[in-house]
Amino acid sequence: MDAATVGARLAASAVAPLVGKLLVREGPGAGLADRPVRLSGRLSFRGEKRALGEKELAKLADELLARATEPLPAAERLPGHEERAVAHALARTLYALGDLDMDDAQAVELGERELARRLRAAAGEPTRDLAEGAAVLHDVLLEAACRQLLHFFTQRSTFIPRTLVEQTRRLAALEASLSPAAGRARALAARSAEDAAFERRYADYVARKHSRLTIYGLDLAHSREWRLDTAFLSLEASRDDGAGEQPVPVRTDRILTGRSRVLLRGVAGSGKTTLVQWLAVTAARPADAGDAAGAPHPELTGRVPFVLPLRAFAATGGLPTPDRFLEAVRCPLAGAQPPGWADRVLADGRGLLLVDGVDEVPEREREETRRRLDDLLGAYPDNLWLVTSRPSAVRDEWLASQGFGELTLTPMDRDDVAAFVTRWHAAAGAEPEAARSLLAALRTKQDLGRLATNPLMCGLLCALHRERRGFLPQGRKDLYEAALSMLLERRDTERGMHRDGDLRLAKEPQLTLLQKLAYWMVRNDRAQMDRADALAVLEGVLPMMAYIEAGPEEVLRYLLERSGLLREPVAGQLDFVHRTFQDYLAARALVEARDFPWLVDNAGRTELEDVVRMAVAHARPDERARILDGLLDLTTVGTTVRRALLALACLEQATELDPAVRNRVRSFAGELLPPQHRPTALALAEFGGSLVLELLPGPEGLADEVAEAVVVTATRIGTDAALPLLVRYRDHPSLDVRRQLAWSWHRFDRATYAEEVLAHLDEDGLYFSAHSAEDLRALRALGGRSRIQYVPTGDPDLRVLTEHIGPDRLTHLWLGDSSASLTTHLWLGDFSGSLDFSWLSAFPRLRVLVVAPGVGRLLGGVPAGVEVRSKP
Repeated sequence: MDAATVGARLAASAVAPLVGKLLVREGPGAGLADRPVRLSGRLSFRGEKRALGEKELAKLADELLARATEPLPAAERLPGHEERAVAHALARTLYALGDLDMDDAQAVELGERELARRLRAAAGEPTRDLAEGAAVLHDVLLEAACRQLLHFFTQRSTFIPRTLVEQTRRLAALEASLSPAAGRARALAARSAEDAAFERRYADYVARKHSRLTIYGLDLAHSREWRLDTAFLSLEASRDDGAGEQPVPVRTDRILTGRSRVLLRGVAGSGKTTLVQWLAVTAARPADAGDAAGAPHPELTGRVPFVLPLRAFAATGGLPTPDRFLEAVRCPLAGAQPPGWADRVLADGRGLLLVDGVDEVPEREREETRRRLDDLLGAYPDNLWLVTSRPSAVRDEWLASQGFGELTLTPMDRDDVAAFVTRWHAAAGAEPEAARSLLAALRTKQDLGRLATNPLMCGLLCALHRERRGFLPQGRKDLYEAALSMLLERRDTERGMHRDGDLRLAKEPQLTLLQKLAYWMVRNDRAQMDRADALAVLEGVLPMMAYIEAGPEEVLRYLLERSGLLREPVAGQLDFVHRTFQDYLAARALVEARDFPWLVDNAGRTELEDVVRMAVAHARPDERARILDGLLDLTTVGTTVRRALLALACLEQATELDPAVRNRVRSFAGELLPPQHRPTALALAEFGGSLVLELLPGPEGLADEVAEAVVVTATRIGTDAALPLLVRYRDHPSLDVRRQLAWSWHRFDRATYAEEVLAHLDEDGLYFSAHSAEDLRALRALGGRSRIQYVPTGDPDLRVLTEHIGPDRLTHLWLGDSSASLTTHLWLGDFSGSLDFSWLSAFPRLRVLVVAPGVGRLLGGVPAGVEVRSKP
């Protein structure tokens, strides 16, 4: 059968009288109801104005079919039974008009073909049982009927007023969503030529300065730096307060999407400063450039980044005023900035303020830092802010009264580690086989895998694996020692840097000198030290190192130029390339000085946590016992819970220890177990690590909140050793417990976790999280799930949903925080005002779509009967 021939025979004069019977007759009216009128209210076979029954509707479909096919030669017609099947299917499809949740204006906007497709989906695809020719005939008849329906709608007296009202509403919603960008665009346009020219120079400077990262431990002969574009890895942060119905992780490349003020917590080496660099570089790029991968970031478009490392301001009175932002960080363009430029940028709300390292500020000065931040926020409220800190350096909700949301960087999961290792080896020019070998070792050796929790540790492991041809240390202390040996002992030798007559220091003398400087900085609560103080420290120690025939100035210059650990970021101010190395070296010096009373008395200071752990690692058995007993002494200053957890964490570093002391620590920490709520659970995971696992109980007899806290602890530790415990909780009836189990599987081997845990979870009310196509395939292999939460690791590729989710089970789909990035095309020039979600019709049982706030009003093409919800 020729579809074109059939369509040609269906003239409007033949179709109009029949289609007209589908609609009720109404008098004129404005039709300006607050909520759209469903199509079902217009139909003669639905609702209170019913004038057409199902039998009459079937007859109407028969008549429509007859008018199209009777003039055809018998040879061109379908067999009688197929024509009857077409009429029956057409009646079913037309009846689905009453199920579409839209009004006439929305139907006209769809067009006849899309309206017909929606009807087929709403009717359950009645053509799927028809022969090919019959299905074609059905679709031709249906499109003809839809075409005439839409014509009737446009002829109604209320159509134009209703359309104008709807357009006004959409424009208002679009204006609201675009107003921040529009405001920045107006401010950009209003800049003076002088401001505009300077901003271009400044953006180029920021992009160059922050576009490279150091690969710790990699020989300079192979380049110790790599491009930020290649190195940056979007990691995961989470809300630690348990807010919302289910924790939703946030990828760091979208950390300011939908958020204007964020306090980001993360342990040393977790990627806080790298994220600051990436945000600065991305904002400095042209508006149409996106990030390195071309992904748009509308929240950063038109922003002027100010990178403010707090350690740089410790010696100059703290956070500077805006007019001194560039001068304080020694930007060479500071003298060229137009008078009042920074004030104008911030007053226009175009600033991106990246305040890095609250933990680098001495503890006694942090409250003053908070007051200065508060003053800046009060003067310039409309800018974007990111403030970073170590987790325990400031109290919970430290900036909550200023409108800051708090996020915490979570340990790298298996996918993050694999991506980092692969990129590192590519940047280093290493063979891919080396990366595969390291990844295999990390997955099979549990002690080694526990070290790969953040970018710094992963980088050191990569460098050592390559340097030692696959031989790797098993603990943190050994890892740092190996890294220092590589930096201090082998690097210059292999590079041929030494010449006859030059000062040359072996590894141990360098360590001695560096640890004296680190110890001074820790003792005086400083992240930086004056050059004069450094010279004084060296002057005091060099007489005891008679074999060094050089003065303090020459030795300090050697350490700055050769050690790879010490640097001078600001003239006259010295620091270590990473705080981790400072803490390690300070702990070594502290143990040599037997300064244990000071360490125990100050162990409550959050910035000393790593120093305490490394001191236990360096100490002799009796010294370890002294430190640990001191941590448990209730008469000392400090938070008892934190000190007990810190003592528990130190056990991992105590290779030799009196069993009585070890048992006392475990007993004291055991009083905190099981954790009673989420904050304690997070602290246990952070401090106790794998040592906690053997102390965590099963679910028997625990309250639901306590059971959830136990699962939070185990999943945050995230090693395969946690699986036996989690298996015991897989049948728990609490939805909160099951939620934690369902969204944490990315921290484990997916296949094993899916088989051991996910496959056994009660699905009632539970969303199963997926971060990638691999996750979706794994869920489908389990038979599919009715509720799926899709939180992609990058920009959402929604095609994977239709490709990898079984269509017959899905009833609830939750697009995680990343769904906010679905609106980015609006910021980039597509002002159509809606997003096409018609692909959802591939899931005939779908009933609920959950999206980020503000996205719901922009969705278009959502199938009838699907409820759109917004979640924080």
